[in-house]
Amino acid sequence: MIESSQMSARELEHALRDAGVRITRQRSAILRILAEADDHPDANELYSRASALEPTVSLSTVYRTLSILEEKGVVHRLTFEGAPARFETADAPHHDHMIDLDTGEVTEFVNDRIERLQAEIADELVVSPPTVKTHVSRILA
Repeated sequence: MIESSQMSARELEHALRDAGVRITRQRSAILRILAEADDHPDANELYSRASALEPTVSLSTVYRTLSILEEKGVVHRLTFEGAPARFETADAPHHDHMIDLDTGEVTEFVNDRIERLQAEIADELVVSPPTVKTHVSRILA
């Protein structure tokens, strides 16, 4: 697992307020779960966890909240083929993800060779500056 500063629920709340969204008990529960998550929950997992704190949370509120947080750039949506989108706060240092296609388990990692290869490819394609912000890698075994 990659160490992060783990964005607080208050920071996530601030992003929603900036978007003009009222902070309800339901949204507070969602933000708390998202801020405290040490995994990459999907919307249904967030809903289940938040419902345990606040039974009136709806799945549509989870989706709307995630969408706004993603638009504000404080949450990243991780998409893996054949699996529901997963989410993480955007405060962690750059890292990549691998997903076990059998279990759905997501593993975070950093690999200097992959980073160098991406920079080389960007140079060859004349991407200036050679910065890769988003990429998808598939490793099949």
